[in-house]
Amino acid sequence: MSTSASRAIHAVVQRYADAWVANDLKAIFDCYHDEVVFHYFGRSPLAGTHRGKAACLAVLKQVKERTNRRLLSIRDVLAGEHFGLIVAVEQFEHGGRAIELERLLRYAVRDDRLSECWIYDEDQRLVDEVLAAQPQKSSSGSPT
Repeated sequence: MSTSASRAIHAVVQRYADAWVANDLKAIFDCYHDEVVFHYFGRSPLAGTHRGKAACLAVLKQVKERTNRRLLSIRDVLAGEHFGLIVAVEQFEHGGRAIELERLLRYAVRDDRLSECWIYDEDQRLVDEVLAAQPQKSSSGSPT
């Protein structure tokens, strides 16, 4: 395994995690490659592949509107030779209740930016239900 590749990936993913914890939207958006690709799994209206920074930011906005999501904690930031991983705990709102769930965000890195993200949810069925609901009003932004 290439230790330098692992360290470089970890630095990019950690920079993103730090910006996310600080809710620094400019720094968060700067972490995304212009050609970033997001992969949302499941059967919700937002499931699928979203290509390009504008499309990815648009889907993040939709997720926020539907869930009023907020980051509760970053449990781990890990990196190997090919991918980085964030284990995050987020809160979604649905039907007047708060839902806490763990999410795994796997990242590819290119040109010192996040170039691809695969989102794995602890309870995909619940996430699909929440994302299928009509958008709600939100109070602050939160990235993926």
